Amino acid sequence: MKSYWPLLFLLASIWGASYLFIKVGVEDFPPAAMTDIRLLVAGLLLFGYLAATSGARRSLAELRAAWLPCLVLGLVNAALPMSLVAWGETHIDSSIAAIAQSSVPIFITLLGLRFLPQEPFGLMRVAGLAIGIGGVAIVTGVHPEGGWWAAAGTLAVVASSAAYAVGGLYGQLQVRGTRGPVLATGNLLFGAALLLPLTVARPPTEMPSFASVAALGGLILLPTVIGQLILFRMLRLHGSRRSSLVTYLMPGFALVYGSTILDEPVTAAALGGLVLILGGVALASGQRILGPRAQGEPA
Repeated sequence: MKSYWPLLFLLASIWGASYLFIKVGVEDFPPAAMTDIRLLVAGLLLFGYLAATSGARRSLAELRAAWLPCLVLGLVNAALPMSLVAWGETHIDSSIAAIAQSSVPIFITLLGLRFLPQEPFGLMRVAGLAIGIGGVAIVTGVHPEGGWWAAAGTLAVVASSAAYAVGGLYGQLQVRGTRGPVLATGNLLFGAALLLPLTVARPPTEMPSFASVAALGGLILLPTVIGQLILFRMLRLHGSRRSSLVTYLMPGFALVYGSTILDEPVTAAALGGLVLILGGVALASGQRILGPRAQGEPA
């Protein structure tokens, strides 16, 4: 547990900034193309890290051996959710996207009942899920001026939360047999390959601004490269349920970044939805942050 809190806060501060970077980047990059560039460059950087620390031959051999989990993670943990968030932020503020994505632990809990059954599912958890879903509904209706497109953008981010939950649980199972950096590298490279047809179909049509290029660079280096390494380390050390608690902290960082840097409004409805989501998550997930691990949970 000594490494848990520092890693949790570090990952939250890094991932909280991703919504800011995406919001600036989609001003000039189509969502799929921006995500594809993000995944490809980050994957190549991580492969360079692997080659430097383990040797190129061993790294290639491990990637070939783990091609199937890397392909699955490339879809559910990279290409699909990152594209959904990027598309969603063409219609909603970065802070709203962060709040909507705080629903990840709800999906982790639902999926964990089937694939990681550790605690009974009682009335408190049912109530927590209902409260959390109610918070998502409030956040979806926060921006009436955006109309249906804003609601669709929020729901796209919620859908990305479901994909990330699948990726988190699948990644937790796979890190038992494959090194985390290998999975991080492989899932980014396979995700980039999956998005390539969409990038070819709709490439950037104009020279992007310096701000958009800088935002894409920050998105690649911080949330994608460094964030992926921290994520898989947390999955290995603390499991997907404890790791998913990063979503309690991410919205706070994103709200600060969005309001201070992008001058986005922080409404009472958005804060109320966030409180309901996080409160519902706390009840539904049955997290014991400071208590002993549940039986069977990875150390």
